[in-house]
Amino acid sequence: MKITFLCPHLRIAGGVRAILVHADRLARRGHDVTLVVPARRVLTAWWRNRFSRGPEWMPSMQARVQWVPEWSAAALPEGDAVVATSWQSVEPVAAAPTRCGRKFYFIQHYESLYHGEAARVDATYRIPLRKIVISTWLADVMAERFDTPAAVVVTPVDRAQFRPVPVEDDGRLRVLMLFHEYPWKGVADGLEAFARVRARHPELTLVGFGVKSPPRKLPFAEFHENLPQERLAWLYSRCPIYLCPSWDEGLGMPAMEAMACGAALCTYDNGGCRDYAIDGRTALVAPRRDLDALAWGLARLVEDPELRRRIARQGQDFVGTQFDWERATARLESLLAAR
Repeated sequence: MKITFLCPHLRIAGGVRAILVHADRLARRGHDVTLVVPARRVLTAWWRNRFSRGPEWMPSMQARVQWVPEWSAAALPEGDAVVATSWQSVEPVAAAPTRCGRKFYFIQHYESLYHGEAARVDATYRIPLRKIVISTWLADVMAERFDTPAAVVVTPVDRAQFRPVPVEDDGRLRVLMLFHEYPWKGVADGLEAFARVRARHPELTLVGFGVKSPPRKLPFAEFHENLPQERLAWLYSRCPIYLCPSWDEGLGMPAMEAMACGAALCTYDNGGCRDYAIDGRTALVAPRRDLDALAWGLARLVEDPELRRRIARQGQDFVGTQFDWERATARLESLLAAR
């Protein structure tokens, strides 16, 4: 098949990384895959050639990159399938001529909540493109709010990259949390939950990570800014507890990656986590934005080492066996081929 993905950029962000991995794996299965990416400035021929095979953080990617000034239906290449990957890319795909192939919408978050004008974003979900989502929660949103079916392809963890690695045991009990400036990432809730537990367990250490350092006033004992991908397994492996206070997530890859590396997960019920966070089995799950329950769950993992080890072991086994890139690629391939 000739497959076109409209990709918003090539920076290493969770959603874009999933798009690029899907594109690369489809290309390696013999398909002709093109990523159409808008450039903020006019690219010289040298730059177009330099980045025609993907970003530096994914140097062996097999999919082709086509830089464009902006997405345009008329400029999309001929193919068998064309895939929108964000609400901004839906209208060009919907308007694309039949020569571009079957039309799909790959949905990785309910973007109406936080990205763009809600009414305008909601309108894209009503456009009759075939929907593919990354979690059962998103499928439920599509069905209940927009009366549209959606096929589920959960994004797996790369088990070659995310696995327990040897770390020095210095006796510290570390809690790891992602820092992000988006309010819905729940950083303030996470900090409050940690503070409540640390008041009873002063030996507890809070570790942060993210693409950007937080203000100095935040109480991270250590912070890892823009850590290289090959170092993430080390970070996850040295932190026995992963705290996820996000209010809403399309899926939540950092939590899954931490679980794959042996961390016990304490999380809000943020929607997307329902595919892997089973309360009392693979994680401790608090109701959405119930800060008391989140702090209580964190305290249980801190105070009960056997519970912490059991949750970590079962969570690691679950994300490692239930979700697999070969199966995910095969399912996506079949969906894109269906007439």
